[in-house]
Amino acid sequence: MKTTIDIADPLLRDAKKLAAREGTTLRALVEQGLRQVLAERKQRKREPYRQRLVIFKGDGLTPEFRNAGWTEILEASYERGERGERDERGERGEK
Repeated sequence: MKTTIDIADPLLRDAKKLAAREGTTLRALVEQGLRQVLAERKQRKREPYRQRLVIFKGDGLTPEFRNAGWTEILEASYERGERGERDERGERGEK
């Protein structure tokens, strides 16, 4: 089947050079590239997303937040940033 596509000039030049170097055609390179992309995308859809478990060393939450809910912790983090207190890296929050 014939079709028309727009390809950036630098990419087309590089593809033509590669085709000449490898003794193949531009058409063959384009088909190979499309097959590769389609195969990769198909493979990605078959593999379920898996969340990586991340573990940090330390003693957990500070005593004031041990029994706090996520909302309370989040609100406290914003309050500290607004007051300009220093975070764990020693940087000041926004005022």
